[in-house]
Amino acid sequence: MSELLIRRREVKADGAVFNQVHPLLARIYASRGLFDADRLGRQLNQLQNGQNIRGLDAAAQRLAQAVMHQQSILIVGDFDCDGATSTALGMLALGMMGARRVDYLVPNRFEYGYGLSPEIVAVAAQRQPDLIVTVDNGISSVSGVAAANEAGIDVIITDHHLPGDVLPDACAIVNPNQPGCEFSEKSTCGVGVIFYVMAALRRLLQEQGWFSRQNIPMPNLGSLLDLVALGTVADVVPLEENNRILVHQGLQRIRAGQARPGILALLDISGRARHNLVASDLGFALAPRLNAAGRLDDMSVGIECLLCNDPERARALAVQLDELNQERRGIEQEMQQQALTLLDKLELDDSELPFGVCLFQEDWHQGVIGILASRIKEKLNRPVVAFAAGDDGELKGSARSVAGFHIRDGLDAVAAKHPQLLKKFGGHAMAAGMTIVADQLDAFQSAFDAEVRRQMSAEQLQHSVLTDGALSGQDFTLQVAELLREGGPWGQHFPEPLFDGEFSLIQQRIVGQRHLKVVLMDPESGIAVDGIHFNADTKCWPDQTIQKVRAVYRLDVNEFRGQRNVQLMIDHLLPLA
Repeated sequence: MSELLIRRREVKADGAVFNQVHPLLARIYASRGLFDADRLGRQLNQLQNGQNIRGLDAAAQRLAQAVMHQQSILIVGDFDCDGATSTALGMLALGMMGARRVDYLVPNRFEYGYGLSPEIVAVAAQRQPDLIVTVDNGISSVSGVAAANEAGIDVIITDHHLPGDVLPDACAIVNPNQPGCEFSEKSTCGVGVIFYVMAALRRLLQEQGWFSRQNIPMPNLGSLLDLVALGTVADVVPLEENNRILVHQGLQRIRAGQARPGILALLDISGRARHNLVASDLGFALAPRLNAAGRLDDMSVGIECLLCNDPERARALAVQLDELNQERRGIEQEMQQQALTLLDKLELDDSELPFGVCLFQEDWHQGVIGILASRIKEKLNRPVVAFAAGDDGELKGSARSVAGFHIRDGLDAVAAKHPQLLKKFGGHAMAAGMTIVADQLDAFQSAFDAEVRRQMSAEQLQHSVLTDGALSGQDFTLQVAELLREGGPWGQHFPEPLFDGEFSLIQQRIVGQRHLKVVLMDPESGIAVDGIHFNADTKCWPDQTIQKVRAVYRLDVNEFRGQRNVQLMIDHLLPLA
């Protein structure tokens, strides 16, 4: 890895309005472009109503017809956490509206691939649905929607992925990123989109007197915000104001115990306490366990966990998901080591590495290549595509990108210049999937690297971190740590505060085989503070000759056996002379 470049955020607070906000938090907000604490994204009444989402009215009208005539509705989901939460939300919300013939289908990624394909329509047709509703997929399913139309099945598409040049001929398309959509919140993920669709359906059914005629209580869609929060964080979409409202409100419900039994069971099995849950817990504890089902087995296990009303059954399903996640971790670690070995064999220094990296090994697991691409991207700080063997001489690829290179648009540019290389692809700015012919791998690698080089410079690929500067010794308190914890929700494009500073290294030891436990002292104040550096390089640490370090860290609260102490969560630890 190249030498780490540590940069500090610029703070432009001109015109900022912060009443009764701690100066440190005000500085952090301003550095993220937030100059009014009222726009932090907390109150549900500040949520965009979504009524200008293109296709929303048409979708609500067709769904209302299906509900009031008890037509058969089949939700076709996706095999990741956003897809699982979207599917569960659709199922639960339609049940609350009075629909009694609702089911779901998630394509097995290894048999059918992604989205509403003609093959999945054939499977769906066996259930004789009147209406198919896609969630978190469908915007690229031109042939699948055509097959459904031919079979006499209406299709509503709800999605957030970027569309291609041709849109499916569906009876309604609800996607903030489709041409002509005036909805400003383009970063809304799949579960957010279906949430807006269900809100529009509820309004329409209420206007038509459906609930009163059927003696159905007015559905409280706020009760499903735990699912919206989980899917939004898991899909790593930008936490702009509207998404922050959805996540914050969902977190508040989970903290209060007003969450799906499956979510509470997943929290318990992952050792997270709900009373102080934060957004990163959803991303690092719950989402991987749900995703493991879609990666290794069948996402219906995860969906059933989210749908389940029985706490005991929810616990059993959460245990099953946890076991799948442990299996996924083992596969991932082995694949990651193999990928690093492949890179080592090339004997390239950073200046010789491709700008766009492609990796392939015949026995890699197709369900784990996305995580592998992400891990290698983090190490190399450049776009990475990991491939696994598919069927019929194809390779399935999963790509992860870095800031400055829109991976879906990059693949589109490759396809335009080399039409024979990509059989299909889709995705968004930071992640994408694709299929290529196996014997085109070298040609694709060359074309992909050339496209990354066209858009990015070597300086942009230098490994760097952006921090919020230094903290003084007086800031290492529980009060400040809790202030930062509660100042979010933090996430993509609204990152959790990250600090850097120079310290004296007082103590260092390895715990849990790979984690470095340290005591650091602020040289100006003389205040000492505990820190932990997870997955430290044990070839370098501990080193008793090192007495001074520069640390890049987050301020957190460590709770152990009833004791609460400040702890630095260290991302990078650099020796100083």
